[in-house]
Amino acid sequence: MVEVVLADYRNAAHAAALVRLLDAYARDPAGGGTPLEAGVLAELPAALAARPQAFSVLAYDGPTPVGLVNCIEGFSTFACKPLVNVHDVVVLPSHRGRRIAQRMLARVEQEARARGACKLTLEVLSGNAPALRSYEREGFAGYQLDPAFGHAVFLQKKL
Repeated sequence: MVEVVLADYRNAAHAAALVRLLDAYARDPAGGGTPLEAGVLAELPAALAARPQAFSVLAYDGPTPVGLVNCIEGFSTFACKPLVNVHDVVVLPSHRGRRIAQRMLARVEQEARARGACKLTLEVLSGNAPALRSYEREGFAGYQLDPAFGHAVFLQKKL
């Protein structure tokens, strides 16, 4: 039986699960294929705990952590309300195809609604067809304001 919980960053077991799952994701080709640096692994739970706008959801199969969603609250100026960006979605390969991501996203939505958020946002690589289909099944869709201007495109500039 898989249990989905809101993570407590100060709980040692939750913190260990978070960094282990995130590192597994980072090592996966969908996550870039490179392990996280030791400093990130050591500092991430405390850094997230220091940010009230951050929250994470963990999935456990018995005592084993098998899924993670990291979220960061932002703000929609058009709605004058918070929004929640789903930043990382991780399900270990051994547990994929069991709707664990959907269960975690339902818990994320519950938390976002409790925070008064107007929407959830996320980014997904265009080549990750299974994830894209999963998100679309959960109600996520491309973003646009005026169709004449096209869909939003996610960009980044590393500092």
